[in-house]
Amino acid sequence: MSDGIFRKKSLKQISNEVAQGLTDGHETSLHKVLSVRDLTFMGIAAIVGAGIFSTIGKASFDGGPGIILLFMFVAIACGFSAICYAEFASMVPVSGSAYTYSYVAFGEVIAWIIGWDLLMEYAIGNIAVAISWSSYFTSLINSIKIGGVQLHIPEYLATDYWTAKDGLTDAAKMAWANAPLIGGVRFICNLPAFFITGIITAIIYVGIKESRRSTNIMVILKIAIILLVMVAGVFYVNPTNWTPFLPNGMSGVLAGTSAVFFSYIGFDAISTTAEECKNPQRDLPRAMFYSLIICTIIYILVALVLTGMTSYKNLDVGDPLAYVFSAMNSTWANWIAGVISISAVIATASVLLVFQLGQPRIWMSMSRDGLLPPVFARIHPRFKTPSFSTVLTGFIVGIPALFMNLTVVVDLTSVGTLFAFVLVCGGILSLQNDPHRLQSRFKTPYVNSRYITISLFALFLVLVAMYSPGGIAGALSFTDAGGNISWAIARTKIPYLLFGVVFAVTAVLSFLRNYSLIPVLGFLSCSYLLCESGVSNWERFLIWLVIGLIVYFIYGSRHSKLRKAQNTG
Repeated sequence: MSDGIFRKKSLKQISNEVAQGLTDGHETSLHKVLSVRDLTFMGIAAIVGAGIFSTIGKASFDGGPGIILLFMFVAIACGFSAICYAEFASMVPVSGSAYTYSYVAFGEVIAWIIGWDLLMEYAIGNIAVAISWSSYFTSLINSIKIGGVQLHIPEYLATDYWTAKDGLTDAAKMAWANAPLIGGVRFICNLPAFFITGIITAIIYVGIKESRRSTNIMVILKIAIILLVMVAGVFYVNPTNWTPFLPNGMSGVLAGTSAVFFSYIGFDAISTTAEECKNPQRDLPRAMFYSLIICTIIYILVALVLTGMTSYKNLDVGDPLAYVFSAMNSTWANWIAGVISISAVIATASVLLVFQLGQPRIWMSMSRDGLLPPVFARIHPRFKTPSFSTVLTGFIVGIPALFMNLTVVVDLTSVGTLFAFVLVCGGILSLQNDPHRLQSRFKTPYVNSRYITISLFALFLVLVAMYSPGGIAGALSFTDAGGNISWAIARTKIPYLLFGVVFAVTAVLSFLRNYSLIPVLGFLSCSYLLCESGVSNWERFLIWLVIGLIVYFIYGSRHSKLRKAQNTG
């Protein structure tokens, strides 16, 4: 076992901790009620959400009908990662997701980094989802008329202060103008976002059975509505709208990388429920693959129907599915547009439920290891849920959603998730030649990557030489047109240069160590997607990781149970 901050946990240690049923005096056993069907529904609930009702519009506007290529690429990249997740889930069938997997593969400090990363990913992602739900819900309520009375949520109760102050939209201007003054300050808040977060938190708090039941109902409803939309829309598809297929080239398609990837991260969340599965070693891998395959088919079909019903140029709207039907100006089409609005509310709520379910279980796992205070691992004696962590998650998401506009951090959430995927794929590679490798009921199919990775790296160099301005020399240059070194140019190129270095090192190691192809492809594809996530998001992400390391060395490292066990041993 490694010493210092890179000390690793064995499966025996993890299993013993869970089997004891006690952590600092608190009962830790969770209800084992989730089947493969329940887990698959949770995956679908998390994957099919705002992406299919909003971000698919902007992605289609940028990439045209060719956006289906991006869905395929991201699905394949996630598929490689899902296989690695599946092996880890079968190998380490406890809560914690990538945090626990990294503890086994890389050691404590890397586990802390990924755990801290997941806290950011889930919290920020949930805030954005809550705000998105508020937008759908407000639009739906404002479209309803009962007995001649038009329902209406005041703008100042359905937006945040900063958006209202900027006044970039008519709704924001009205919110600022009509907001009541309290102590000379305008009272503006996003009440529906806080409202839905409170409801979801309450459902999760009272038990996994209630969470499962709510998720299953919402998934059945939204899948039925999506199928209705596709069947209705296919009769109005005009194949000429699919030409040109790539109006803005591959660069236009790749512009939607972060938004599309954000739509696919649901299978990561279901891995946090391992201790509540009836048979996690069998069911978690199956559910990951089932949900990923089903959702990819849905996304591709919806994208084809959407871009076939109207020109991609018309899809830069917040509600593209409702837009294409409402633009027909017929009674039945308007009815379908209304149904889509209802479905968007349900779909977004289901996403929030699954991710709100995941974060407390990561906190619980980190607390069990001593890296967070013991209260985070407290289990409710009746409901068998991580009580303190669940309530805290509700406040951490609900309060910022009430006052802040964080919809712009979808890209930051994608960075955090991709980073987790990279580490999980890398973890499988690091364990490949480990003589003490843990046994897993699910094995990643082995294909020797020795020559394939080298060939892919050579192809990568050829493509850079052919398509990068100035070839390879131009890609390595940080100078502007005047021959002066430009930080602005360097800043945008550094992520791609780092990817080139990572690709080269991976190719060499694959040749020397005969790495398995699937985790190598998952590692490389997710590493490349990180490059497409934006430099500013990387900078914010690195700042967050530095803060996390400070917290680790102040508290986590000193209270680590593994460290104490080694010292006493």
